[in-house]
Amino acid sequence: MKKIAILFMTALFCVGLFSQTKSLTGAGASFPYPIYGKWAYEYQKLTGLKMNYQSIGSGGGIQQISNKTVDFGASDAPLKAEELDTKGLIQFPMIIGGVVPTFNLAEIQNLEINLDGETLALIFLGEIKKWNDPKLAKLNPNIKLPAKDITVVHRADGSGTTFLFTHYLSQANPKWKNLVGFGTAVEWPAGVGGKGNEGVASYVKQTDGAIGYVEYAYALQNKLKAAKIKNRDGNFVVPSSESFQAAALNAKWEKADHFYLILTDQPGKDSWPITGASFILIHKNQQNFEKAKTMLQFFDWCFREGSKFALELDYIPIPENVYNMIEKAWSEKIVSGGKKVWSN
Repeated sequence: MKKIAILFMTALFCVGLFSQTKSLTGAGASFPYPIYGKWAYEYQKLTGLKMNYQSIGSGGGIQQISNKTVDFGASDAPLKAEELDTKGLIQFPMIIGGVVPTFNLAEIQNLEINLDGETLALIFLGEIKKWNDPKLAKLNPNIKLPAKDITVVHRADGSGTTFLFTHYLSQANPKWKNLVGFGTAVEWPAGVGGKGNEGVASYVKQTDGAIGYVEYAYALQNKLKAAKIKNRDGNFVVPSSESFQAAALNAKWEKADHFYLILTDQPGKDSWPITGASFILIHKNQQNFEKAKTMLQFFDWCFREGSKFALELDYIPIPENVYNMIEKAWSEKIVSGGKKVWSN
C-alpha cells in the first residue's frame, strides 16, 4: 500500500507540472528530426505535453537557443567548452545516427556502388564529373557505370549533417582539408544546395545522376539508394543501425570535455565511417523552474523509454552509462532561481 501511495503521489506531482507547462519549443538539426518527432508524438499521448520542434539546421538551432527564443536547441556539431561557457549553455548527446551518401542513377537502380572517402571528396570538389570516371570504375569493377554527368547536391543552410560529412572528407582527403575544411557551413566548390536533409533528399530523388548526403532515416523515407563506403579498416560497409552501433562502441565519452566528441572515421571492421551524435543545448540558468523540470523529464523519458522508437528508425540510443553521466551533469549544472532543477 505504501508503494502504491508513493506512486500515486508521484503521478499527481507530474500531472501538476504538466498542467502548468503544456508545451515546449525546440529548434535545430534536421538530422534527428524523425526521432524527435516520434518521441514528441508518443510523449504527448502519455502526458499531454506538446513539443514544437523546428527542423531548421544546426546553425539555426544554436542561434535560437543563444537568443533564448526556444527552450532547447539541437546541433549535430558539438560546441567547444569556451563557446558553451560564453553562452551559458550545457550540451549533451541525445541520439546517434549515420550520414550516408545517397544517389539517383537510373542505369543501376538495383545495384549498390562502392565509394571511399578520397573519391567522395573529389566528387564534391567537382573534380570527378562523370559517373564512369576511372576512379569510380576502379572501385566498382563489376558495374558498368554510365557516361552521365554527376549533379552534386549539398546543404544550403548551416547544418550539423554538413559538419559530420565535411569532417569525414577532411580526414579522408588532404586536398579537401586544405581547400574546403569542415564546419556547419563551408564554401562548396561545386553543386547545388538544398535546405535541410529534407531538401537534399528531395533534390536527389528528382534528379537522375545526382549524389548528395543525408541522415540515414531520410534515405529510407525517400527510398533512395545509399552507397557503401570503404571504412578505416579497408572494408566496404553498408549503412545500417549495426554499422552505426559498431562505430559508436569506440566512443570515449568519459574523456570528452563537455561531451565534445566526434565519431567520424572510427576503427572497426564493421564501423560506418560517417557516424555522429546529435546534441541538445540548453541554458544552465533556467528562467522557469517548472518548465525546466518538465523539459528534463521529457529527455529522461526519451533516454529511458524511447530506445525502441529510435531503433525502429535506425538510430542508436545513447548507452546507459553515458546517460548516467548526462544526468549527473544536469544535477550539477542546471539551476533555476538558485535551486537545482534535477536530482539523480
